[in-house]
Amino acid sequence: MSKTNTSVTAPSVISDFKEITKMRLALSVVFSSVAGYLLGVEVVQVKTLILLALGGYFMVGASNAFNQIIEKDLDALMSRTKNRPIPSGRMSVTTAFIIACIFTLLGIIILYTINKQTAMFGAISIFLYTSVYTPLKTKTPLAVFVGAIPGAIPFMLGWVAATDDFGIEPGTLFALQFFWQFPHFWAIGWFLFDDYKKGGFFMLPTGKQDKGTAVQTIMYTIWTIMVSIIPVFGFTGRLQLSIIAAIIVFALGLWMLYYAIRLFRLMTEKAAKQLMLVSVSYISLVQIVYVVDKFLH
Repeated sequence: MSKTNTSVTAPSVISDFKEITKMRLALSVVFSSVAGYLLGVEVVQVKTLILLALGGYFMVGASNAFNQIIEKDLDALMSRTKNRPIPSGRMSVTTAFIIACIFTLLGIIILYTINKQTAMFGAISIFLYTSVYTPLKTKTPLAVFVGAIPGAIPFMLGWVAATDDFGIEPGTLFALQFFWQFPHFWAIGWFLFDDYKKGGFFMLPTGKQDKGTAVQTIMYTIWTIMVSIIPVFGFTGRLQLSIIAAIIVFALGLWMLYYAIRLFRLMTEKAAKQLMLVSVSYISLVQIVYVVDKFLH
């Protein structure tokens, strides 16, 4: 049984709640979903937008809570995770499980009120993250491939929420965020390599901080750039980019590629961390450019 800390204050409860649901990550997912919705919608419905944001937050919060329950013993071994609510003893597994279950139900129900497809993709995301990606993290670097699927769902989920349709447009949004996740997570896996090793997680494609991993990081960054500018060629239905927007998106891609190449040259944890930070800015800025370009044209 998990031992819990008996000294409980309102601020500590709120802090633990934010940590068990990974609030900052959840909010970034909500941002992606909202961006996808704005790209797909013809007339913005504030009610739908709020439901999407809430449903998306609950969906990610549930996945993160389940993840921390499953990995509680491994989290206790790693410096960056040992102070999480469960391994530190501030929250019981039962409490975390109740939060995860409630969030799952609320997330799926709220997304279902938007449309059935949105709820379906939300449920798939929770299942893959919790039941496939999480167990695979200690078994094979291919876990990153599996994890990239639920990680790529939010951007296209917004489009599906707006249109109740899955076609080339949300498929393109999915592909963009799917390929982006490889350089992003490999950069994290690189600069946290030693800490991940304590928990038995091997997230890098070659299992090592080597040239092979760095080369694959560069290649997936290039594929991300290629997918990001596809809408300018008119192949992606209603999802379109103006030439100016495509140039901006391409320049942002070159910015991230510079740091991927820099990691290849320097092979340092500092270079990997810089790539991670740039990749976070990149995906947010690209989504903003997509949305602004749509409403300007």
